[in-house]
Amino acid sequence: MFRFGITSEGFALGRRNVHYSWVIVSIASMMWMTSSGMRFATSLLIPEFHKEEYFGWSIGFITLGFTIQWLASGFLAPLSGWLGDRYGVRRVMWAGAILFIAGMLLTGTMTTLWEFYIYFGILLAAGMASFQVTLVAGVTLWFKKRLGLAMGLLQSLQGFGTAVAIITVFILFDRFGLRATFWIPGLIGGGLLLFLTRYFYNEPADLGLTPWGANEDEPVKRMQNNELAKTRTRIFLKQAQKTTAFWNLVGIHFWGCAAHNIILILMVDMAREAGLSDVTSVVVYITLTVISTITRFGTPVLADIFGAKTIMFVCFSAQTFPLLILLVSQDVTAFFIFAVLFGIGLGGEMTAFPIINRQYYGDAPTGTTYGWQMAGAGMGMGVGPVLAGFLRDWTGVYDWSVLLSFSLSLTAVICIIFLPSSSRRQLPDWEDSLPPEARTANSSLGLVADD
Repeated sequence: MFRFGITSEGFALGRRNVHYSWVIVSIASMMWMTSSGMRFATSLLIPEFHKEEYFGWSIGFITLGFTIQWLASGFLAPLSGWLGDRYGVRRVMWAGAILFIAGMLLTGTMTTLWEFYIYFGILLAAGMASFQVTLVAGVTLWFKKRLGLAMGLLQSLQGFGTAVAIITVFILFDRFGLRATFWIPGLIGGGLLLFLTRYFYNEPADLGLTPWGANEDEPVKRMQNNELAKTRTRIFLKQAQKTTAFWNLVGIHFWGCAAHNIILILMVDMAREAGLSDVTSVVVYITLTVISTITRFGTPVLADIFGAKTIMFVCFSAQTFPLLILLVSQDVTAFFIFAVLFGIGLGGEMTAFPIINRQYYGDAPTGTTYGWQMAGAGMGMGVGPVLAGFLRDWTGVYDWSVLLSFSLSLTAVICIIFLPSSSRRQLPDWEDSLPPEARTANSSLGLVADD
């Protein structure tokens, strides 16, 4: 008999029962593909917005719109993680889907810079922030083991979604103009987000399950959307913020994201100024994105095995030194070589953070912690492009922008060296400060791979 749907054992697919944790990964991947791709794909329109016959805005003022979006999402990231930890991620996602639709529709109608800043920079950022933290934090609740594989699938499909969004924006804008470029993905994507949120459960206990990899004798215990969740979140965050690793990870995310977002936002315009055709410039960008998708999958898996600190050092270094290629040569071959090498580092730059959180803090409510790290990322994503954009306006060339990216990324590499080893918990006894009913079944010291 063919079965399909939720059962007491998870999810029925034909004759097999699939643990619902893997359904959550699939749903989260589709949601992240939908919600995050447009923020990068819109960078294709920077040269168009710069043209006098269109808006005639300067590169610096256009990148300021991206800066506002990233800063807004950065400031909202801790709030999103905090709300998800305390009240459940699904409620945050409902609001995020509605904000995503509104932001996309209004951006399609913009005619002035202030509208670009409000619709694209603030409103759409609020919708995206509702997913960028809650999806990652939500997935971690479903896994005791194999979190690296789950995160690899989630993060790699986000990269695939960005590649699809780039192609979509290129075709829609070329054939139908600005309004269709935002309205079609906004309505279809927003509708998909609303539909999928219905099946994204806050935690295994919502279905009477335990996380994937939990011991057979581990009880089903609800850890979200109640007073115990509020207590756990408050006490853990207070203790985590006393560790140097907490603030160093926020800083690393800031430096690394400030560096790579310069390239992600300005790559197409850089290539066009270097003499590449519009189509070739877009292909270079797609190449970078596709390559990063591979390392987005591999990085969490390797970090789970060998330790996140070691893998982060390798990936951040791979994001740093290929930048020197663009200072030596800017022909077609150099751009494609750069795209491949930089894409390898880029894919691993962000994807090890959920793993190092698990290795440092175990089963603690790390949604808020990851939210702080994403706040650092958001601020970095915002600051990098606008500085690079105005450097381009002031100097007339992109060389100084590339040097800025290199310096920021190198700073992140140095900071990683000073992280503690991810082979031991940072707060092994943090649950001792909790009332007994708020503690998990297992709160002892855990070990992972040395680094």
